[in-house]
This record gives sequence, C-alpha cells and structure tokens, in this order.
Amino acid sequence: MLSYIYADEIAAFPLLQETMFKDRKVQFHDRLGWEVAIDAAGHERDEYDTINPLYAIWQLPDGSHGGSMRALPTTGPCMTNDHFGDITGGPITSPLIWESTRFCLSPRVDSAAGQISAAIMLAGCEIGLNFGLRHAVGVFDPRMVRIYRRLGWSPEVLGSKGVGRGRVSVGLWEFSEGIRRTLCQAAQVTPAQSTGWFEDCFGPASVLRQAPQRV
Repeated sequence: MLSYIYADEIAAFPLLQETMFKDRKVQFHDRLGWEVAIDAAGHERDEYDTINPLYAIWQLPDGSHGGSMRALPTTGPCMTNDHFGDITGGPITSPLIWESTRFCLSPRVDSAAGQISAAIMLAGCEIGLNFGLRHAVGVFDPRMVRIYRRLGWSPEVLGSKGVGRGRVSVGLWEFSEGIRRTLCQAAQVTPAQSTGWFEDCFGPASVLRQAPQRV
C-alpha cells in the first residue's frame, strides 16, 4: 500500500525508516555509484531529508520499504534549484510546482518492480492533484527514460548535460486526472484504493486543495 509520511513523523515507523534509507544506499551508492553521503548506520541521507520533506512510500506486507520518492516545494531549498540550475537557466520557483527526488526501489521487489514504480509515480500524481499543484519537477538519468515511457507519464525535458550513462536531465511532469487513471492501471490499484490511501494520511481529498504548510 501507499503511505504518505513527513520526515518528522517517520521515526514512528522504525522498520519502514530503516529499510528505506538502507535501500536508498544500495540503489544510489552501491549500484549507481553516485557520490552520496552514507552514515554510520548504512543509511543514505542528505540535507534535504533534514527539512521535513514528504515521503511517498510503497509499504510491503511486512511493513518494510518497497519503493519511495521524496517531495519538496520549490519555494524553499530543493535539489533541482540548488544543484542543477545550470541546466534550467536558473531556479524554478512556484507554489504550484513541487520537486520529486530520490525515486528508489527496494532490491527485494524484483518481480513487482514495474507495479511499484507505477505506484510511486501515482503517489506523486495524487500529491499534485490533491494539493492543487500543476507540475512536478525532477532530475533524472537515462535509465529512467524507459520507465517513464512505459508507465505513460514522460516529462517535458527542460534541459540536459553530460553524455551516455552520465547524462542528467531536468524534467517537468504535468498533473491530470487522465494520468492518474493511467498510473492506477499500471500500478494495478483502483482509483478508489489510491484515494483511500491518500485520505488515510490527509483526510478527505474533497477539502484538501492546497499543500499543508509543513515545510
């Protein structure tokens, strides 16, 4: 199932917290070879995890992490503006645009990787539609292009740099009900299930059309 948890609340879910940050270390440090910070507990965290981002997390039946992403408003510090402004020609700052980063899949979900990828992207779409946003912005590498295309939600590419596997791009994703339906189908969940998971965390979607002021 999908859960939406702010960073200041995730300690209440110790298994989920432990496995998410360890899975991020496996994906970004071990497998992709990114220069990321690893703490003594074997967790991958950065400065954006300290400013109370919203995590969208697919929980496995045992309560552990199956996949996740991190969302932050572009009106405050965010990775795209702080580190990739040279790609976009300057910061992207709008109350209607949130950043999505640290898209991560657990190495324990090989057979369900496609479904969980769709579910994580569905969570991003739910955040956008229910918070009254228009777009998500994020940084991605070539391995993600095929995933976005297969799931039916490819971004508008704002700019790129580098070559080959080291190429980095910044993309803009537009939220829509049509995309939500497409992602529900790909994630093998019903729209009612997706709505229910969101409302479990934030209350009725019908009364939530602006982002909670948590960050």
